[in-house]
Amino acid sequence: MTKRFKFLNLERKQIVSNSGNLRWKIGKWNHVDGELVCCRNGLHCSKKIYEAFTYVQGEVLAVVEVKGKHADESDKSAYSDMRIVKAYKWTKKDSVALSIFTAELCLNEYEKLYPDDKRPREAIEAARAVLLHDTAKTRSAASAAWSAAESAWSAAESAARSAARSAAESAASAAWSAAEAAASAIWSAGR
Repeated sequence: MTKRFKFLNLERKQIVSNSGNLRWKIGKWNHVDGELVCCRNGLHCSKKIYEAFTYVQGEVLAVVEVKGKHADESDKSAYSDMRIVKAYKWTKKDSVALSIFTAELCLNEYEKLYPDDKRPREAIEAARAVLLHDTAKTRSAASAAWSAAESAWSAAESAARSAARSAAESAASAAWSAAEAAASAIWSAGR
């Protein structure tokens, strides 16, 4: 059996699917009939947590086992049979921490091309400040840093287009990730 990830929601202390009104119990297999088509029919999951997060920003991160028939796309699959193996409460802080982590993964590429541009790094630091101490002051600083990092992303994206260099595209990704980390901190704090 194959392990995958999916995000689910909580409703009256029960784990439920985002759509379809399916209720989940840890260890119990669920099954769907019919032709499996991603986004239409099947029990959906992803190989990686960040892929699952792009579809449902739920309150529960579930590690699932899958079996049976399936339809696959690059970042998700629909299976006929699935059960939850483990479930974790996913919080706003987890979302901010994930955003910071992903932004940091590509920050070096940006800084190689733009060593004097500190806007993405400052956006990451502002997001981290919200994560550690969520106040109106840290959220305001994250908002300003997000705007600056978004400007850096625009400039790097223009450079990537004109130079057609993959390194510049990586730099644009880094700046965008930093901007998203700061935006995620602001969004999560406001929830």
